[in-house]
Amino acid sequence: MQVDPRGQRFAAAVTSVILIAVLVTGSRVLLAAQAVVFALATVLGLRYAPYGLVFRVLIRPRLSPPGELEDAAPPRFAQGVGLGFALVGTVGYALGIHWLGIGATACALGAAFLNAVFGFCLGCEMYPLIRRNTTKIRNREVPA
Repeated sequence: MQVDPRGQRFAAAVTSVILIAVLVTGSRVLLAAQAVVFALATVLGLRYAPYGLVFRVLIRPRLSPPGELEDAAPPRFAQGVGLGFALVGTVGYALGIHWLGIGATACALGAAFLNAVFGFCLGCEMYPLIRRNTTKIRNREVPA
């Protein structure tokens, strides 16, 4: 499946706002809600991601067609990475380990902010490296 990269940047911008609100309020409920958003995108695919639906219905019809589309697998992987950080942060806040909640949320915010502002998807850049290395391991091409 191919996706409009502008939709990914929109989702990253909304995610950045949510994560900033989490850092300001320390709300584990809000971070848990963001984790659900990440989980939907990861498990069901970007087509069913809530922010992607908003982009597709309300914003994309008002824009010109995208110059290029991108493969959905790397951004979907990035959503999974965001899910991991959101879950760790939620657990940190829930257990009263605020430094863990703040740290995990800040890491997720950093990645979302890079995508929203600069179009640099950190998870998307990690995806081919991890795939290549897992393929080498599977094929036992790792030096002894």
